[in-house]
Amino acid sequence: MAKNLRAKIPASDTLVIHDRNKEATANFIHEVGVAGDDSTSNSPMGLMGIEIASSPRAVAEKAEVIVTVLPEPSHVKNVFHNILNPPLPPLSSSSASERLFIECSTIDPTSSREVANAVHCTAQGRFVDAPMSGGVVGARAATLTFMLGASTRSGDLVKRVSPILEFMGSKVLHLGGQGAGLSAKLANNYLLAVSNIATAEAMNLGMRWGLNPHILGEMINGSSGRCWSSEINNPVPGISPGAPAENDYEGGFGVELMKKDLRLAMEEAMRVGAKVEMGERAGDVYEDVEASEKGKDFSVVYRWLGGKTP
Repeated sequence: MAKNLRAKIPASDTLVIHDRNKEATANFIHEVGVAGDDSTSNSPMGLMGIEIASSPRAVAEKAEVIVTVLPEPSHVKNVFHNILNPPLPPLSSSSASERLFIECSTIDPTSSREVANAVHCTAQGRFVDAPMSGGVVGARAATLTFMLGASTRSGDLVKRVSPILEFMGSKVLHLGGQGAGLSAKLANNYLLAVSNIATAEAMNLGMRWGLNPHILGEMINGSSGRCWSSEINNPVPGISPGAPAENDYEGGFGVELMKKDLRLAMEEAMRVGAKVEMGERAGDVYEDVEASEKGKDFSVVYRWLGGKTP
């Protein structure tokens, strides 16, 4: 996502990034060449227009637009507490806009609204929730779908946010007011959690009947069973080019994150009284899968099922 931003924002802009994962940051530095906090304008590396910051607060102090992506609600609250306290210094006089916080984590809508309230009540900028879907493949290809939750009373805010998100994705859908993007994302990931398991079970079933996995996959993806898990992220190695299954289930959406998203969706379902029959059993499955396959892409449920290798 950072690479796509750098490639598409104006050359005169600087992309300031921070990641607590030092290995991820080191890989980014190696791939694109960047400057550190003490870089100068005449540094050859600084000419890349990318700067590594020492903390989220350091990013926010320097940036007009801040994009955050974190695993859990507690992480989001902690990061924004540190960003907002003490109050951020004013933006430079050359900036025509107030700070804009685009929060892309998948968390519960209530926590997101609490953070938004902290930003707005302290007059430190504008805040929108914009969780995304499309996985690692979509992030690399800039084909993510962003689900935007922003005040319906401020059309200018949506107009400001959408072009930024389009640097990293192919679709931006305004779902409604603050938190609406997250409600949509949790509904989507509830479906994804269930369909991933069903895809793994169906592929395993067909292969145990002696069906060719490639033809089986082609048939499903040309029929009514087609879904993202069958077409883009098929859990059987060799079916979906570039899918984590081809790399021992590395480099995708961690099973622990899928379990977390499903838990949040179930909690929200209980809050509004929605009946969700499949979620509890799916949660048990991901709990068991995580115990033996933590850190792997959630499609590793196929291996947990004892799925056949093509």
